[in-house]
Order: sequence, then structure tokens, then C-alpha cells
Amino acid sequence: MTTMSERPVSVAYAEETSAAPTSAPRRRRSRALLKPLLVTLDYVTLVTAFVIAYVIARLMHEASTPASLASAAAASDRKALALVLIVSPLWLVVFASSHLYTSRFVSRPLDELRRIANGCALGVVAIALASFVTKIDVPRSLAGLVFVLALGLVAVERSVVRLFFRRLRARGQLVRPVVVVGDNAEADAIAAMLATSPDLGYDVRSFVDSSARSNDRSAASATVRETLEAVQRTGATGVIIAATAVDHETSNRLIRVLTDQGVHVELSSTLVDVASNRLVVRPLGRMPVMYIEPVQRSGWRARAKRAQDVALASFGLLVTSPVLLVAAIAIKIDSRGPVLFKQQRVGRNGRLFKVLKLRTMVCDAETQLIDLRERNEADGPLFKMREDPRVTRVGRLLRKLSIDELPQLWNVLRNDMSMVGPRPALPAEMAAWGADLHGRLRVKPGITGMWQVSGRSNSSFQDYERLDLYYVDNWSLATDLAIIAKTLPMVLLRRGAF
Repeated sequence: MTTMSERPVSVAYAEETSAAPTSAPRRRRSRALLKPLLVTLDYVTLVTAFVIAYVIARLMHEASTPASLASAAAASDRKALALVLIVSPLWLVVFASSHLYTSRFVSRPLDELRRIANGCALGVVAIALASFVTKIDVPRSLAGLVFVLALGLVAVERSVVRLFFRRLRARGQLVRPVVVVGDNAEADAIAAMLATSPDLGYDVRSFVDSSARSNDRSAASATVRETLEAVQRTGATGVIIAATAVDHETSNRLIRVLTDQGVHVELSSTLVDVASNRLVVRPLGRMPVMYIEPVQRSGWRARAKRAQDVALASFGLLVTSPVLLVAAIAIKIDSRGPVLFKQQRVGRNGRLFKVLKLRTMVCDAETQLIDLRERNEADGPLFKMREDPRVTRVGRLLRKLSIDELPQLWNVLRNDMSMVGPRPALPAEMAAWGADLHGRLRVKPGITGMWQVSGRSNSSFQDYERLDLYYVDNWSLATDLAIIAKTLPMVLLRRGAF
């Protein structure tokens, strides 16, 4: 059993414990300025969206309005813009009521985007009500443009702010110092996750061990007392309780005392790799319980995913056809053999299919693989070599630019694959899978996926397994769109090896 003194704590805290109280007021002042700054940025972004919407709507009206009515139409449009600007402060109230200025509600980009969309929709409703009360006509075209532009610009602005916050947190700024209560595997996992993900904004300062005590009132009082002492000693502003490490009486007393002291308290759910949007907290008698929403992969969601696949694959093939033509010519000039490489892969429910890729290796690459197995740089059944001698000169460039994967768009149209899904595995790889990993066969493999956009070149086979199963277990259309949105900049910036 690890003792509290042996547990790893932050380097900053270990260097000088007494620095925490003196830096705490400065840290609180810095954090207090963030919310007004974010409100100001939102307001500037909204006003910008309103003005752009007005300009576009005005140009549309000028094109469709006779010259004799142009003056009256211009005056009406200016009144509409004035009304929109007068109502604009209400949008900030709506944003606040949508919890867009409370960090715990917008920790995930998708959650933030959903709240921005709700806020913008309610903002347009506020404009419609103001138009009804004041009798000032706001054209539907202007209201529609206001919604679209406000949603788009605020989403972009918040993405930039999120990136800025991540960089500051990576440098140890804008982090919340916390104490972890618990001394078991779950507490260790929480601390390890926070240490390897500085962008989450937590700095573990200390641990409180409650595992050696019996379940009685004196033990609960001792844990509460030690936790308060650790909070005061380290200058922590939050406490994370590992739920499996404490009994319900201790956790109840901790929550009651700490929240009364103004300390932020978070209680782990004991669940791993279950998306938070699937959890619904509801009362069961006097106990709050979490209902886990099932994942719906059939019905209209499946049809919508298929329609999205067909649309994106068709558009992709149309746009990239010149690139494919040039690549095909380069492959034929560079080395002997066919332009396309066909390989058997495992699809949904274990069905085998031929995946298509532009050939990037010599023709006998699979034969040479036997002699290269000892030089494998990946763990598990995957094979990876940074300097694979089988790759041709043109193939190296095609891989770097991810062009070799483009023929898989045809696999998507044939319904063998999806745009987003687990990586299509080889039958030999499947033979080495554990029982759990076979769960990835519940969905079609994809050209891109959660593993690919999470930095696959640096990830282990354990990460590969965990991310693929997380995608399958928590799939949604919004998740697919988020992965596609992450894939495009990764390809353009040439990160990873797709």
C-alpha cells in the first residue's frame, strides 16, 4: 500500500510548499479576470456577426428590390439592425443561462458547441419577440443569417480561446490545485490521467489515504480533518474523491464540509470510457443514481450515417480525381506493378472485403514482411517501421500526404467501409485479438477514426484497443462529425501516418 508521503505530487508544490498561500491571491485575481474577458470577446464576436449578417442581407435586398423602393428598404433594414444591436446584450444573458461561462459545463468541445447553438437559437427568439413588441420588421433572411453567423463565429472564437487555455495550462498556468482523496487503483488512475493531460487544468498537490480505516464515524471524521488540513496546507481549491476508495458516510461528510468551505468537490463515477453525454443523473428514492443511455446504431441514425458517408465519399472522389490521376502516373513511372493495392481486411460482423489503396510499396512487400517482423516498432499484433525498406520513393510521399488512402472512398461507396470507424484490421491481426476487441466488429471500419486522430503513430496497442472500443460503445453522429473535423487539419498539417 502506498503511503501519502510516497505518492507523486506536482513539481511546483514539491519545490516550495509555502509558496501556495502567497500565489493563491494572484491566481484568484487572474482567474477572476477570465470570465469578463470571455464575455467581452463573445459580445464583440456577436456584434461582428450581426453587422456581417446585415451587410449580406442588405446586398440581397438591393438585388431584389426595385430602385423606387430602395430608399424605404434601406431605412427598414437599418431599423432592423438597430433592434438587433439593442437586443444583443440579452444574448449574453442567454449564454450565461446556458452555462457557457461555467467551465464544468463546457469541458468538452461538443458540449460547448451544443450550448452555443441553443444560446444562438434563444437569441434569435429574443429578436423575434422584440420585433413583435416594437413593430419593427426583422426580415427572416436577416434573422437566419444572424443565427448562422453568430453560431459559426462564436464557435470559432471559443475554439481559439480553448486552444489558448490549453497552451497556458500546458505551461502550468490557469490550473486548479487539487487534493485527491483515496489510496487505491482508481485514485492512482485519476492522478496519472491529470498528470499526462495538463490541458484538463488540474494540478494534484497531495493525497489523503482513507483506505486503512474501518467504516465508522471516527474514521470519517479523521478523513475529513486530514482532507481539510491538506487543502489548507497546499493552497488547493478543489478536491477529487475516488468513489471506490471511501465509504458513503465519509464521502457525504466530505462533500458537506468541503462545499461549506467553498472548496470545489468532484466525485468520480467509477466508470471508465463511458461518454459523459450518456449519463443521466436522476433520483432513486433519496439516492442519486446514473442511468446510462444505450447507444442507438440502427433506425434513422444508421440511415443518416450512410447518407453522410455517400455524400462525403462522392464529393471526395470528385474533388480528388485529378490528384488520383497524377498519383497513378507517378506510381507507374516510379516502379513496376499495379497502381492499386488490394488487401483482404475484416469488416463489420467479421465479413471479409478487399480494401483499396494506392500502391506505396514494392510488389513483393508482403513476402518481405516475414524477414522484417523482428524489426517491428509497434507493440501487439500491429506492424510498424519508420524506415520501411519496402516503401517506394513515390509511396513515401503519398503516405506523408495521406493520398494513398483516397481509393478507400470507393470502399465507402460500396458500403464496405464508413468515413469514420475503427481501422480496418487484417485477418492475422484479428487472430491475436482478445475477446473484448472483437466488439469493434459491431460497426463498419472507417477511413479515419478516434485512434487515428488521437496520435496513432505514438500510441500503444492498448490505446488502439481502448479508443476503438470507446468509439463503438459511445458512437453518435456528432462524434463522427467531430472526428472528421479533426482529421482535416491533421492531414493538412501532415501529422501522423494515415
